[in-house]
Amino acid sequence: MITLKKMKRVEDSLTEQTYLLMHRHINGYGRLFGGQLLMWIDELAGIVATRHSECRITTASIDNLNFKKAAFLNDTVVLIGKITHVGRSSMEVRVDTYVETLDGMRHVINRAYVVMVAIDEEGKAVPVPGLIVETESEKAEWEAGEKRYQLRKQRRLEGF
Repeated sequence: MITLKKMKRVEDSLTEQTYLLMHRHINGYGRLFGGQLLMWIDELAGIVATRHSECRITTASIDNLNFKKAAFLNDTVVLIGKITHVGRSSMEVRVDTYVETLDGMRHVINRAYVVMVAIDEEGKAVPVPGLIVETESEKAEWEAGEKRYQLRKQRRLEGF
């Protein structure tokens, strides 16, 4: 008997997390500490990947951490994560980070692409569900994800 690979939609694992910036999140210059944001991004990507794969995951890579806008004490920071591309056992998760003003407007702080790999109890890679891309933007993300996958593969072969 042949088992068809389970498929999931992007919105099935879409996750949003909100934080209030407190003193422990702030660096010596009064801004959001980059290491704190990196932790939140990795954490959120892990939740998204776990929801998609329905199994344990591990982080394989994070593409960038470029601050486009600062966030300060008492600001509200919102992270939104979604699956953009899947391979056999890997999942690319896009995490957008925003600072939210009092009137609810969101301004981009960062966009990161995180690659997570589904693993079993022994830490070996396991297959993940396929991704159903429905909208034009999801299709564009998938195609861009293919290109990013090839670039990552090339960098690995070149030793970075």
